[in-house]
Amino acid sequence: MLVEEKITIDRAIFLSFVIDEAARSPIRSRFGKKVDAQPDSRLDEPMKAKSLFLSGGCIALLSCVVISIARAADSDIEKTLRDLDAEWSAAVSAKDVDKTVSYYSADAVVLPPNAPRATTPQAIRAQWKKDIDSMVGGGWKPTRAEVAKSGEMAWVSGTYTFDSKDASGKTVNDRGHYLEVWQKQPDGSWKCTADAWNSELPGAP
Repeated sequence: MLVEEKITIDRAIFLSFVIDEAARSPIRSRFGKKVDAQPDSRLDEPMKAKSLFLSGGCIALLSCVVISIARAADSDIEKTLRDLDAEWSAAVSAKDVDKTVSYYSADAVVLPPNAPRATTPQAIRAQWKKDIDSMVGGGWKPTRAEVAKSGEMAWVSGTYTFDSKDASGKTVNDRGHYLEVWQKQPDGSWKCTADAWNSELPGAP
């Protein structure tokens, strides 16, 4: 949590406490005499209304603070995931298979186009090695990231371009979209638990 955000919360909590105590205590003049000592005092109801109004305002302030902190946290997570996705793309472009598969969780599922789904670390590695071996160049770029309310899961989508050699040795220029599901791990890191991509190019006749 940012220091500024904690200070804002502390101030709001303190303000709420002061208002609550004021509402509970009798209203006194500067000489210590109770202003509302009489049950029918005309000041009693207005002061209660004022206290309720201030209490409601404090609650609204606290709500705004909480919402602001949540949005800031989501923004931080989104930035983290975009940075991870960029690093991941760079690892593929560098043809680093080990680093490429390190972004997946142990139970990840990969759904490559025109190929069986990969549900084990060995199958995922084999799929990426095959793709990287035939790749001439390329990568991907995230265009959108959304974080779940829990802050424990998120998804990232974007576009990719890859140039690779087909079986005949001809260079194929592919482009398309991808979708990744990320989950926060017990150690606080983020790993991709589901990965799928599909080409925008028309299928072969």
